[in-house]
Amino acid sequence: MGTTITPASLVVTLLEEISLNGQDKGSTNAFTIASVTEIQQRIVAVPTSEINILSFQATNPGAGTFDEADVRYIRITNKDDTNHVVLVFTDDGSTEFILKLDAGKSFIWGCDNSGGVVDNMLAAGSAITVNSTAMSGDLVTISAIADTAECDLELFVAGV
Repeated sequence: MGTTITPASLVVTLLEEISLNGQDKGSTNAFTIASVTEIQQRIVAVPTSEINILSFQATNPGAGTFDEADVRYIRITNKDDTNHVVLVFTDDGSTEFILKLDAGKSFIWGCDNSGGVVDNMLAAGSAITVNSTAMSGDLVTISAIADTAECDLELFVAGV
């Protein structure tokens, strides 16, 4: 069976608007991801216990699980107006880093332009020697836990 999906370009525009002392100090930045053939956009209710929200692997992609080499864009937005969530990023060495995503905020993962989330993350329990080849781990899961009460996260993932 042949596909009837025609690849398209995803254009992401980041816009900051502010005027200080009567002067525009805002900024607009945009980038394009060509040949996108797969997207997933969904709202996930995140409880106050940790749940996996996205997974990445080399084989058997499916609902909520993506081919690690094909992912090009990940955005996670906290739709709650009061509570934060904690996002947990785990690499293929089972090391993790976490970050707080406050109410109403978004986080964009910088997927590699040609390799997705392969060799795109490295976490450690001690200092890491930073150089241009330091990124040697694959992102394998993103999980989340809500702070005080259940929060809705909007997930948007695009792949080629």
